Amino acid sequence: MGFRFEHHDPGQFRRKSRLMAVVVTGQFIVLGVLFSQVLTARFGSSLGMNALGVLLGLLTTSVVVAVLRERPWLADQRYAWELKHHLARVSAHLSTLRDAGLERHDPRALDLLAFYHQGMQQLAELNGRTPDDDSERLAERLRVRRVRESLNMPVEVDGLDPGTLKAFREA
Repeated sequence: MGFRFEHHDPGQFRRKSRLMAVVVTGQFIVLGVLFSQVLTARFGSSLGMNALGVLLGLLTTSVVVAVLRERPWLADQRYAWELKHHLARVSAHLSTLRDAGLERHDPRALDLLAFYHQGMQQLAELNGRTPDDDSERLAERLRVRRVRESLNMPVEVDGLDPGTLKAFREA
């Protein structure tokens, strides 16, 4: 299976997200100003040199984030990013998934819909939001659950197999 659901502490996730946002923003500002100062001191003050300094600050910050992203202490942040990525891929096909899963009871579509609803619920919990704000999504989640139960399928899935989405798109 390509992506498996994991448990992460929502409070710790939010604290780390806020800290990372402040640190990355601060780093970008400091590096952008520093590069702009160095460039304008060396080549003269101009809008182009200032813009180049900001661009270099952005590139440097992006490289630092890319390197740090793989560190173990950012596992929960990386997990949330991957969850969002997979949810976006599934949500691009929601209309056909709803038709195939809820109307024709296609097991692959039902697995993908179950993943979508579980992932959206977990993402809402990690971000400290109420997952049941959208009554349409709640109704659909309950409908998916009932259809899965009627077909003797487990109510929840463990994760997402990328091959399932690919096979569904090709079918």
